[in-house]
Amino acid sequence: MSLDVTMEQHPGQTRVVLSGELDIASTDGLEKQLAAIEVDPPATLVLDLRGVEFIDSTGLRSVVAADERARSNGRRLAVVHSPNAVARLLTVTQLDQRLEIVDDPDALSA
Repeated sequence: MSLDVTMEQHPGQTRVVLSGELDIASTDGLEKQLAAIEVDPPATLVLDLRGVEFIDSTGLRSVVAADERARSNGRRLAVVHSPNAVARLLTVTQLDQRLEIVDDPDALSA
């Protein structure tokens, strides 16, 4: 299964909605799309992982790298997850303590 990436503009935020598998085969494409967004970055970047069925260490690295870039530039990155294997992996790796995890991107305030 491949990774589908959709960009959505919402007031005060850009959402990157992912569905499929975020792994070594798909992270390069995601990184390129994130780089394009970061040229003129939104105040809040939301990575919506609710449709991600599988994520490997390369995918996790992409999420962490996006968070590091946002923090170093004074921006906000939020990660949306659902109760599945991805959420479990974020907990096991303790990334749920480092990343801003939200259940509903519509509830984010600017």
